[in-house]
Amino acid sequence: MALREIPGVLLVGSHPSSVRGVCNRTGTPVDGGILVVDTLGPELYDAIVTAAAVVCARGGRTGHMQSLCRSRGIPVLRVDESALDALVGEVTVRLDSQSVVLGEVEPEPPARAAAATVQLDTIESICVVVAASSDIQSTNSLVPLVEQVDCYFIREEFACYAANLSPIDALRAGIPDAERYGHAIASELCSMVKELLPGQRLVMRLLDLRSDDAAEITTGVELDDEPNPEMGLHGARWLLEETNYPHAFRALRARLRERLGTDAERVSFAVPFINDLDEFLRLRRHLGLTGETPLGVFVETPAAVYSAAEFCASGASELFVGTKDLIQFYLAADRGNHLVASSYQTRHAAVLAALRQVVRSSGDTGVPVHVFALGADVDHYARHLPAHRIMMCTAELRQLATRIAADHRQHHNDVHYGHKRR
Repeated sequence: MALREIPGVLLVGSHPSSVRGVCNRTGTPVDGGILVVDTLGPELYDAIVTAAAVVCARGGRTGHMQSLCRSRGIPVLRVDESALDALVGEVTVRLDSQSVVLGEVEPEPPARAAAATVQLDTIESICVVVAASSDIQSTNSLVPLVEQVDCYFIREEFACYAANLSPIDALRAGIPDAERYGHAIASELCSMVKELLPGQRLVMRLLDLRSDDAAEITTGVELDDEPNPEMGLHGARWLLEETNYPHAFRALRARLRERLGTDAERVSFAVPFINDLDEFLRLRRHLGLTGETPLGVFVETPAAVYSAAEFCASGASELFVGTKDLIQFYLAADRGNHLVASSYQTRHAAVLAALRQVVRSSGDTGVPVHVFALGADVDHYARHLPAHRIMMCTAELRQLATRIAADHRQHHNDVHYGHKRR
C-alpha cells in the first residue's frame, strides 16, 4: 500500500467505486464534501445528507446513522482514530480498496457492474426504507420500475431530523407544543404520500430515540444518563411513559385525515422495540387506538420473537423484523462497536432460526411479515427463511435493480450475438 493511502474498513458501500471531495471537519453541511468525524450521531444529520462520503473512527455497519447513509447511497469508511488528523484538503475515498488516498490519484477505469445475486421475481413484496420523500421519488423513477415495491418505511426520528425538530423538547414543553410537533411530522408524511404510486403505501415507525442520541439533539430538557442506552428506556417502554406523546400522535393522525382525505389510509404505523403482548395492548390503549385501527409491530428482541404468534393473533396488522437490533441481542455483539464486528453475523444459525420462527408465526392469520436484509443478505434470506417480503434500503435496492437490468441487457446481447453467429 502506498504511503499516501490510509487503510480502513468499509461500513456502507455505494456506487461508483471511488468518491473524491474536500474534507469537511466542521460538522456542518458542505455539499459534496467528505465528512470527517470521530462518531456519527443524529446531531450530524444535515452534514451527513449533504456529504458525498463519510470517514469516521468509530461505529459498526448497522448503526442508526449508518442506516441513513445506506438509504441515501452515501459510502462510510472507518479508519483508525490516529489517521483522522491527516484527512485535510482534497482526498479520494476508495471503496474497492477500502482506503482513503491523499492527494491526486489516477482516474479509475469504468468497472463492469457486478453480477446480481438475486432475481427480484422470487420476492413478493419489497418495503423500501427511506429517509425523505426524495428517496421515494428516486425509487419510483427506476427504469425498469421494480414492481415489487409496494411499501415505504420511515423512522419517525428521520422525519424529525428532516424537519429540524427536537422531539423531546417539543413533547416535554406541554400539550400545545406536542400537538404542533404532531402536525409537523404529518406535513413530512404528506410530502411522502404525494410521491407514492397507485398501490403503494407508507409506514412510519413510532419514535424510538435512545437517551444518548436524544441528548445530542435536545436543548431544553435534561435526560437521565443511562449506563446502557441500547437496553434502556426507548421504544415501546419510552412511549408508554411519555405523557404527551398520545397528544402528538392524535394531532398527527388528525392532520393526515384533514390534508389527505381518504389517502390518509395509505399511512400506517408500527411500534418499535417491543417485547410482548402486554406492552402491545397497553400501548394501543395509551395511544387511544380503537380495535379497527391497524398497528404493526417491530420485532427486534428475543422476547418479541417468542411473542410473534401472539402479536399476530391479537390484532397486529403486520410484523417488521428489525434484524440489525435482533442480531446484536441474539449474539451479544453491539452493532455499533467495531471491536466485536466479527461476532456480529447476519447469517448465524441462531439468527436464521429466529427469523424463520417469526416468518412462520403468522400461521393462518395472514399477517404479513417483512424481514429487513442488507443488500448482501437478500438472496440468502429469500432462499433460506423463506422470506417473501423483504425490507431494504433505498440505495441498495437501486444498486440491485441496476445490476439486474445490466444482466438482462448482457443476456440479450449474448443471445443476439449467438443468433448472428449461426
